[in-house]
Amino acid sequence: MKAEASPKKTVLHSSVGMKSIVTSLAAFFIVVSSISLLFERGQEAQVQMAVERRNQEMQVKVAANKHHDQQMKSQEAEVQLKMAAAEHQDQQVRGHQEAKVQLKVAAAEHHDQQVMRGNKAEMQRRAELQDPGDEECSWSTGRWVYDNVSRPLYSGLKCSFIFPEVACDKYGRKDVMYQHWRWQPHGCELPRFNASKLLEKLRNKRLVFVGDSLNRNQWVSLVCMVEASIPDDRLKTRIYNGSLISFKALEYNATIDFYWSPLLLESNSDNPIIHRVEYRIIRADRIEKHASVWRDADIIVFNSYLWYGSFEDGDARLDEVEMVDGFEIAVKKLTEWLGENIDTNKTRIFFAGSSPTHSWASNWGGEDSNKCLNETEPIYKIGYKAATTDYSLMAKAESYFRTLEPKGIHVQILNITELSDYRKDGHPSIYRKQYVPLTKEQIANPASYADCTHWCLPGVPDVWNEFLYGYLMYK
Repeated sequence: MKAEASPKKTVLHSSVGMKSIVTSLAAFFIVVSSISLLFERGQEAQVQMAVERRNQEMQVKVAANKHHDQQMKSQEAEVQLKMAAAEHQDQQVRGHQEAKVQLKVAAAEHHDQQVMRGNKAEMQRRAELQDPGDEECSWSTGRWVYDNVSRPLYSGLKCSFIFPEVACDKYGRKDVMYQHWRWQPHGCELPRFNASKLLEKLRNKRLVFVGDSLNRNQWVSLVCMVEASIPDDRLKTRIYNGSLISFKALEYNATIDFYWSPLLLESNSDNPIIHRVEYRIIRADRIEKHASVWRDADIIVFNSYLWYGSFEDGDARLDEVEMVDGFEIAVKKLTEWLGENIDTNKTRIFFAGSSPTHSWASNWGGEDSNKCLNETEPIYKIGYKAATTDYSLMAKAESYFRTLEPKGIHVQILNITELSDYRKDGHPSIYRKQYVPLTKEQIANPASYADCTHWCLPGVPDVWNEFLYGYLMYK
């Protein structure tokens, strides 16, 4: 039997096969490297793009901020333009108001020139030589002349002794035309006020204002008129002592006092702080407590007429009387005291006329509900007298004071009623310190709390003191 041949195993050893494998591997590595390189470059590109995008965003934000700043500057410029326009408009309004006033004043001057027919020059020449009490030269009748050169006589904002209830410009009053009016009597001139001369006249003397808040208004006016001539604060003082307030000019040893005595006689309103009572009561025979304060004065200026209601006589019997009758009771008792106590060689006596209020706007053609609110000009009608102003009170006072003449006692009336009646614009209105918080109703209706009784300073009471100065210096 023939043995089978065993199968043969063939192994191919080819150099071409090995090269192919190596080539494939090399190609694989090249591809992988390329892909890795491309991936890395892609990442760099993405990073670069992100950086560029961030830069673009920053540039956009910067541009936006610049645009916003430009808008803000534009808005500021617009606001400044509006403010300038408003200021220009205010100047035009003020200029128009002053021009309007000057036209009215010019018309009044022309009218007066026609009335006086050339007599003014002669009367002016004689003015300083005339007796202030001479009927030919009555200071009480005249007109208000707009004068922004010689008026005001002092600055209310600089007067350290001014009271807050009459400091109108300090409490928000913007129109200041009320400070620039000068009183011009018909046919003569008021003596020019000189603070140094007055203080010299008052050297070693005491001047006392006695009365109510309107007399205090006049006292504050005079203090501001003289203290401006004393620049050294160490040489002037103000002292409070209950109902008495004293201003002292130390260099002159001169004293100008105010004493609160609104009804002249003893009353339940004598407290200088708490005096608003429902029923006002006076003791008709009691004056000595008050008189002890003014007895030694060299000059006394009395006033009283607003504060009257019910009265009590010496027997403690209450009588309800009208205002005019109450005023008469007080003046009669004052006259008796003056006749028995005044040293005619030492003391001079003045009595200030009634100061009109302007609470009824219908008197000058307005609405009563407005009172004196927003009034900026005087009444120009020559000879104007309000229907609500009682001119008879001073006539009654004069009739009593004339009974003192045989005793050598002369009481000089400061006749300030008519000149004050023209000045509806001169009151604080709402521009003063409010000592009691305002209610919502008052805030909604400012006229309801407008003060149309007292006077802004500088203002009308300065003329009252020019009268007083004229009498003291030239009579």
